[in-house]
Amino acid sequence: MSLYGAININAQGLSVQRKRMQLVASNIANISTTRVPGEDAPYRRRELIVEAIPRSDFEAHLQREMGDEHDEEIMGVRATAIQLDDSPMRMQYEPAHPHADENGYVAYPNVNPAVEMVDMVGIQRSYEANISSIRASRSMIDQTIEMLRT
Repeated sequence: MSLYGAININAQGLSVQRKRMQLVASNIANISTTRVPGEDAPYRRRELIVEAIPRSDFEAHLQREMGDEHDEEIMGVRATAIQLDDSPMRMQYEPAHPHADENGYVAYPNVNPAVEMVDMVGIQRSYEANISSIRASRSMIDQTIEMLRT
């Protein structure tokens, strides 16, 4: 893999982490949304589904056929879908609330702020790791160019 390939993989990682951060921000922003426009239900927590992009040239195919199927060279990552969390809604007794059911309970989103904050820290760390890797690749490219000049 070339250094430019490494930078490309890290750029894809940065893009995925940006999308994950947008979903976390949306989840936190809608923590009290008891009705989503167009639906008769509260907001549901959203998660990003990410998959690896395997190398797809002939050599990679041959390696998969001849060797260990888990020994693949990954060429990056991509976001494939946004999945709704199926965990139960948080029920709170508020008989005066306009969205209360016949028993006086209101269904609030299944968003846990502690989980979202932990996700946010993980996203930040992953983002920083991708940036560090890009800087290291760039430094190697700069050093290679400098050696070729002399």
